[in-house]
Amino acid sequence: MAITGSGSLAISLSVFVISAAFLPKVEGQNLATDNVTVIEGESATISCRVKNNDDSVIQLLNPNRQTIYFRDLRPLKDSRFQLVNFSENELRVSLSNVSLSDEGRYVCQLYSDPPQEAYADITVLVPPGSPIIESRDDMVSEGNETELTCTAIGSKPAASIRWMKGEEELTGEATVEETYDRMFTVTSRVRFSVTKDDDGVPVDCIIDHPAAKDLLAQRHLEVLYKPEVKIVVTYPEGLTREGDNLDLSCIAEGKPHPNQINWLRVDEDVPPHAVVTGSDLYIENLNKSYNGTYRCVASNSIGEAYDDYILYVYDAPTTSPTPTTNPVNTQDSRAGEGAPQKIDHAVIGGVVAVVMFAILCALIVLGRYFARHKGTYFTHEAKGADDAADADTAIINAEGGHNNTDEKKEYYI
Repeated sequence: MAITGSGSLAISLSVFVISAAFLPKVEGQNLATDNVTVIEGESATISCRVKNNDDSVIQLLNPNRQTIYFRDLRPLKDSRFQLVNFSENELRVSLSNVSLSDEGRYVCQLYSDPPQEAYADITVLVPPGSPIIESRDDMVSEGNETELTCTAIGSKPAASIRWMKGEEELTGEATVEETYDRMFTVTSRVRFSVTKDDDGVPVDCIIDHPAAKDLLAQRHLEVLYKPEVKIVVTYPEGLTREGDNLDLSCIAEGKPHPNQINWLRVDEDVPPHAVVTGSDLYIENLNKSYNGTYRCVASNSIGEAYDDYILYVYDAPTTSPTPTTNPVNTQDSRAGEGAPQKIDHAVIGGVVAVVMFAILCALIVLGRYFARHKGTYFTHEAKGADDAADADTAIINAEGGHNNTDEKKEYYI
């Protein structure tokens, strides 16, 4: 039958409906379809499927029960509907550029005996717009509370909002508002106290929605905090001794940057010739009267803080340290006064060896000397004793045989 207009199509549909009412029932014939979820702007596909079809007519109706497709014909003047597949067992139709108005229940009809219907619900998801994050305070002082607000506008269904501060998850309070067009606006607020460690930390507002991924807004915290102060000894390295110079540097960091740095001596006056240059304190020619606690105080609009350095002046060294090539025997300059010094046993052993060698050499020399001067010595009596009858005669014989009694005689008792 040729179809020349909408009136002819209506007559043809009526004829098919009347004919279907008198068709014999086919056992095991059934109709099936599926629900469809689609993101706004994308395409949805509706499939009407028949098992064991006996040439019964399949058609698809919209939520207003208007015929979209009758067999492979499209009476509805909406070009977004396109035929994907038609056979005796399936009618498959696609709907492009889906909008929220397309949401509803679509009907698959089979003109069998009795007629059958199956329903496909199309659910349209609408992702929210880009989230908007706002802070009650542009900057907040440490120890105080701040509040952030995040809004997700125009979504379906309503979005959920999570908060992250760095790696820490925060708990917010959400409110949901439904608009006239079945859309939702969600607002979440979070409150927390901040510390100086929160300065520069990102706070993320994360949107969870079935139609959106990786949707978030971020804001970095601006935290004001009082200074952090540390005193560094620039000179000397090690002990401070009488006559040395002392150079201290005060390092102070805060937000805002410290606008004032002062040096003082706790409970006493700073030495009169101490020089303060910016954040540095310089004292020359130390003596023990300078002992005490020196304090660096830094301040900004948030508050002030300080650090202390305790000065103790040691005696000047009385002797120069003996140089040594053995690093094990090197004394640490920080060991303090009166520290016992290590004895070099190798040096002592060398001295003892030299002394012993000298003594040995002396003994050898003396022995050789006495050996050279060894002999037999006789008295005057012994020299003439061989031919003399008595001692006097022996003496005369020793003197050369003279009997001069006036000559001196030598006696040994």
